[in-house]
Amino acid sequence: MRASGLAFVALVTLVALVTLTACTGKPPSSDAITGGNPRHGLEAIQRYGCGACHRIDGVPGAYGTVGPTLQKIGERAYIAGKLPNSPENLQQWIRFPQRVVPGNAMPDLAVSELDARNIAAYLYHQ
Repeated sequence: MRASGLAFVALVTLVALVTLTACTGKPPSSDAITGGNPRHGLEAIQRYGCGACHRIDGVPGAYGTVGPTLQKIGERAYIAGKLPNSPENLQQWIRFPQRVVPGNAMPDLAVSELDARNIAAYLYHQ
């Protein structure tokens, strides 16, 4: 497909997404934009112990103050003060925080790709 054809397909897709959002009055769901499942994300957040360092609404015992609150993370412009806020960047940060910002306080926890998608879905779902 030629570049002009690809641009047309991208434009049609964007118009359809905007139209769908306008018709339903709701933005796409967190699971749709991340490819994850918020329910499984809650389980993963608890399993990795994210609440020891972060405040996370809806997660029992997640009142940590070492890291920033993760409330309304979808409304922020940047993740870790460095990455533009997108599902892909949030997942990268969750999986590889030391690669993104070497020496920061968030440890690499060997979070799987699937768990990162699910955690992102939960955080964007709030």
